[in-house]
Amino acid sequence: MNPLNHDPMFPHQYRIEQTHVETYDTRTLKLEPLDGNGSFLFAPGQFNMVYSFGIGEVPISISGDPSKPERLVHTIRSVGAVTKALCGLRMGDEIAVRGPYGTHWPVESAVEHDVVIVAGGVGLPPLRPAIYHILANRGNYGRIVLLYGARTPRDMVYTSELKHWRARFDVDVETTVDTATPEWRGNVGVVTTLIPRAGFDPAKTKAFICGPEIMTRFTILELQKRSVATENIFISLERNMKCGVGLCGHCQLGSVFVCKDGPVFPLDEVKQFMAKREI
Repeated sequence: MNPLNHDPMFPHQYRIEQTHVETYDTRTLKLEPLDGNGSFLFAPGQFNMVYSFGIGEVPISISGDPSKPERLVHTIRSVGAVTKALCGLRMGDEIAVRGPYGTHWPVESAVEHDVVIVAGGVGLPPLRPAIYHILANRGNYGRIVLLYGARTPRDMVYTSELKHWRARFDVDVETTVDTATPEWRGNVGVVTTLIPRAGFDPAKTKAFICGPEIMTRFTILELQKRSVATENIFISLERNMKCGVGLCGHCQLGSVFVCKDGPVFPLDEVKQFMAKREI
């Protein structure tokens, strides 16, 4: 899906308009176009190839509001040479972006359903555009449940926004950490412990999941225990991607390339791979 109708292989230059420190190793970059690219249309769940000049490029999920295409937003965790360079950028620095690529969260088919969103750590940024879309069209959906877990309070992203969402009366937000700090007053435990007591109707629920491998596996099991149908569970495997265009083979799962055929998949399409470790 490429709503811009231009060559997705062609990079566009952007200037860093604003940076925000999310955690000790994660930054959010807000970008403004330099080459007349204008609005950057995308669907929730899609990703871009983001290039740091002189270093290289990496696939990064778009984490901004799809209803505000004039502002391109990426939340990036520093885990390698390229992401370290991107996280070190300041206002006014320039980068290149090409895209958007990939499949998206099925927010259209989730209309009139309850929606359960389960995120772990930096799995929340790829889900944030779907959250924006659903909340902007709140009347089209049933109950909305957001369950978010992180290793420690220091590892949580979008903390101010989580407080804002929790303050709403039309969305249920629960957060948890694996290891608490003295000031933490919330739930302690893995995010899957929140599922048994979450309020939703399994018979009419769509579930969106993004996070580490082990979290995804156990979240699927817990949702199935609640009788959520396999065809209504969707997962993002964006952590597996590298080149973004199916050339390097890094993200190949059998006949599937995550970057070309995903990163968002119905569980039915990839459940055979979820039984294998380190997928």
